[in-house]
Amino acid sequence: MSEFGAVSLIPPLLAIVLAIASRRPIPALFLGVWSGGFIYVFADSVGYAASATGGVPGLDELLAVLIAVFWGFTQAVQWLVESIGDDTFHAQILLFTILLGSGVALIWQLGGSLAVRRAVADRLDTQRKVGITAWALGLLMFFDDYANTAIVGSVMKDLSDQLRISREKLSYIVDSTAAPIATLGLSNWVAFQIGMVQEGYEIAGIADEAPSAFATYVGSIPYNVYSIFAIVMVALIVLTRRDFGEMLAAEHRSVRTGQVNREGATPMQAIENELGEPSADDPMLRSFAIPVIALVVAAIAGALITGYAPGADAIDVLDEADWGAALLWGAFAMVFSALAVGFYYRIFSLETGIGGVIDGFSIMLTAVTILVLAWAISTAAEVLETGVYVAGVAEGVVSPELLPIVVLFTAAFIAFSMGSSWATMGVLTPIAISVVWELTGSFELMPVIVGAVFSGAIFGDHTSPISDTTVLSATFTGADLIDHVRTQMYYAGTVVVVATACYLLYGYLGLPPLVFLPIGLVLLVGLVYGLSELDSRRQGLAPKAVTAEREDADPGRAE
Repeated sequence: MSEFGAVSLIPPLLAIVLAIASRRPIPALFLGVWSGGFIYVFADSVGYAASATGGVPGLDELLAVLIAVFWGFTQAVQWLVESIGDDTFHAQILLFTILLGSGVALIWQLGGSLAVRRAVADRLDTQRKVGITAWALGLLMFFDDYANTAIVGSVMKDLSDQLRISREKLSYIVDSTAAPIATLGLSNWVAFQIGMVQEGYEIAGIADEAPSAFATYVGSIPYNVYSIFAIVMVALIVLTRRDFGEMLAAEHRSVRTGQVNREGATPMQAIENELGEPSADDPMLRSFAIPVIALVVAAIAGALITGYAPGADAIDVLDEADWGAALLWGAFAMVFSALAVGFYYRIFSLETGIGGVIDGFSIMLTAVTILVLAWAISTAAEVLETGVYVAGVAEGVVSPELLPIVVLFTAAFIAFSMGSSWATMGVLTPIAISVVWELTGSFELMPVIVGAVFSGAIFGDHTSPISDTTVLSATFTGADLIDHVRTQMYYAGTVVVVATACYLLYGYLGLPPLVFLPIGLVLLVGLVYGLSELDSRRQGLAPKAVTAEREDADPGRAE
């Protein structure tokens, strides 16, 4: 059990509540980190204060608080520094994000975004077509969620703006496709989770008799219900054009006024405002295609090179790959190829190209700041053992029938509080496997529980403003972070209701995935239609925000 107990929940919950209430994530996150530092040093501060005052009642408590406030601040700063300097992967992701900003800025200067818009304008002439294209691209980029959000967000942002799709909707499509598909295909996520399953078997002392960790993962796929239905939900929302919650208002605002972001919003990047007009007089499609292809090819090649060993199979390669380095190689390749295109076709000079690289750094400044703060608060939660406390509380309220649901919501709460799916899987998977073995003494429930850990971790990630993937999704779609979280929360909540129903059908009726997944699909469709009708009446809006798709489009082509 955590040494700090329920108090360990304060830093992440404080940060999340303040961020959502104020719509200002940066000060909210820092206050969360600072409160974690205060809690961490308070006990020692009491001892120092008592020594300094001789135990004078009232005075020693006041002095202890003052010491803890100052010392907690220094501890918070230390966690901020450590979140960059002590973790190579974090440093790689920061560089990756900054360089992608440069790549995006250079593509903009080359006119690549404009060329894509012109090339597909006649084909992708409705919101539905653009939405489905973004969803399909997200499924294709299954190998890494960071690269997924970066590529799909950058590719689709201008097109969705042209057709008046709100940035909230685009960031939802990107975010709710990226992590879920990464858990279902060959990706670094899968390799990590397989490692956690193996660790769980070893901790439980059953590694010799257990099925392989890979077999357990494969068996968990149909029980990863949240991820499956999150992907289905995106397609359903896009195809039906039905919205509810804050997304309904956002879509009506966007199609009526052309304001793809809420008035007063703070987009995570605003290229058109930062960079001005493109340099190219005659934009070429290759100005977009070459840098993006370079990014994808270099990232995949980097993963294969860093993970390869003689005799290694695909899962071993994914497990051993240095994904941070691979993504960084991809970002450098994107920048260099964009510069090469600009110089070769004489679109800009060396001075202008270097200026574009630096301008790209600036458009990612907000995202980088929030990423560092999110990592720091995750460090605070780890030091205060927030995840261990939550998992320990959940251990005492378990029955085999309800275990998948308990694991689902335990994982969700940990991910919501820590802002990290991976940290959640690392904390909870070994514990959950040990609990299953103690409760049942068999391996039958293991794939179900692994699927539930995946589901809960991603659900919590999708509803947390301190999640790195949430931050990056808002960044590369140019959305306001808190607007993205507030609008996505309704949809994530709907999917988790369906996931819960599926686990109940499995736990109490023994229905297999071939039966409960179709039932879940029917329930999901019913909820989308029902909630869109009810909420449209509540808000006094149509359930579909339908109008002219482009300023020059025929209003009849909106569907």
